[in-house]
Amino acid sequence: MQTITEMIIACADEQNAAFVAKLTPDLRPELVLGCRTPALRSLAKSLDLNSAEVQAFLNTLPHRYFDENQLHAFLISRIRSFPECTAAVEAFLPYIDNWATCDQLSPPVFGREAEKLLPYIEKWMHSDAVYTQRFAIGMLMRHFLDARFDPSYPEQVAAIRSDAYYVNMEIAWYFATAAAKQPELILPYLTEHRLPEWVHKKTIRKCIESRRIPDETKEMLRKLG
Repeated sequence: MQTITEMIIACADEQNAAFVAKLTPDLRPELVLGCRTPALRSLAKSLDLNSAEVQAFLNTLPHRYFDENQLHAFLISRIRSFPECTAAVEAFLPYIDNWATCDQLSPPVFGREAEKLLPYIEKWMHSDAVYTQRFAIGMLMRHFLDARFDPSYPEQVAAIRSDAYYVNMEIAWYFATAAAKQPELILPYLTEHRLPEWVHKKTIRKCIESRRIPDETKEMLRKLG
């Protein structure tokens, strides 16, 4: 019987591995097998979450391969219990070493019970770990820009000061997305230059590239860049 890692290795795609390695420069290329996302999602769905084999896989960290981390994220996302899911996420976050795995980790239970998630987001946002902080911003962007939005949330994101490219890029994504959904409250962050200069310029660029932001707003933003 194949182990979970052997199942992952069986999905390896050398051509795709070269492509993925270019997109994730923080990773050593030899640790990227190139398994395609649909194949890993399918594998995650086929495994019994409660089996000893899956539990051993989830509890054995760090993994060697990028693809193992991807599968790990997909398995966590299947957990339906909020307490169990947050525990699994907190155990995994310190071992996330790239933006792709960070962004793939998006458990549906967090959307269903988002109010319970807020204390965790606030804690993760103050982490010194790059991808834990990025994950927190991503969760705030995914679950708290519409009906659950509160003006205090962008204030928390704007207060972050980081030298990490992948944190600052996520902040820019957050404000560009927020500008489309909550323009009256978010645009002053740009018109009043409340963000660090690099984040300010990147946010404006993403706003200008967005199809959800009106042309007249884009024209105004071009003058701020």
